[in-house]
Amino acid sequence: MTKDVEVAEHGSFSAKDYHDPPPAPLFDSVELTKWSFYRALIAEFIATLLFLYITVLTVIGYKSQTAGGDPCGGVGILGIAWSFGGMIFILVYCTAGISGGHINPAVTFGLFLARKVSLIRAILYMVAQCLGAICGVGLVKAFQSAYYNRYGGGANELATGYSKGTGLGAEIIGTFVLVYTVFSATDPKRSARDSHIPVLAPLPIGFAVFMVHLATIPITGTGINPARSLGAAVIYNNEKAWDDQWIFWVGPFIGAAIAAFYHQFILRAGAIKALGSFRSTTHV
Repeated sequence: MTKDVEVAEHGSFSAKDYHDPPPAPLFDSVELTKWSFYRALIAEFIATLLFLYITVLTVIGYKSQTAGGDPCGGVGILGIAWSFGGMIFILVYCTAGISGGHINPAVTFGLFLARKVSLIRAILYMVAQCLGAICGVGLVKAFQSAYYNRYGGGANELATGYSKGTGLGAEIIGTFVLVYTVFSATDPKRSARDSHIPVLAPLPIGFAVFMVHLATIPITGTGINPARSLGAAVIYNNEKAWDDQWIFWVGPFIGAAIAAFYHQFILRAGAIKALGSFRSTTHV
């Protein structure tokens, strides 16, 4: 495995084969003057719109096919999980070079805490993602108006029999898995080693979404993406969906913050490096 520093034959240190990008500034007003910034916002909006359109349509289609009592009808929970994970894989692959392929306010929040994006970019990304989610679910309702309200509108709600604490915990852990995967898959060190495999980053991110959905669909319907939960709640506009909405914001943001701290300050020893008190030839 590639190391940060390696000892050369005469005891000198060789240069790293990767470069950590400098921390993003907290406020970067220059971004607002660049077309690339607005292009990234458009990419986040469209990607989240497509994500919600395909996935919510899959959920409603499954419920309509099993409404007659046939448990084997439709794609099943496995198919729903594949829908969410597969769309994230596709959309991250398509937009990573333009906007970074966040498609999720929790991911954006985690990257902001790690100084990967500025505050301005983080806030406007979240706005674009939420608007895209609302529009995506709105398209589903427009095309499937006969089924949309009847089958729950794809809204995230805490399942009967589970406490709010359980739902919150599921969202925290699920989002931690996702954001931790994002950090690991996009780590400059890993990117340098695996640069010959261009789909490597989107693949584990999509697979993480798939696995989390398998585990948490029975509990919360799986949020781990505040924009996804908000978009469905706005269009469905059901009291239960709004009552549980806080779970799908607080949980993902806590999970993202823990993942950012774990990756940056424990795995990458960010705190120690910042203090300038640690340098090891065995650090991997």
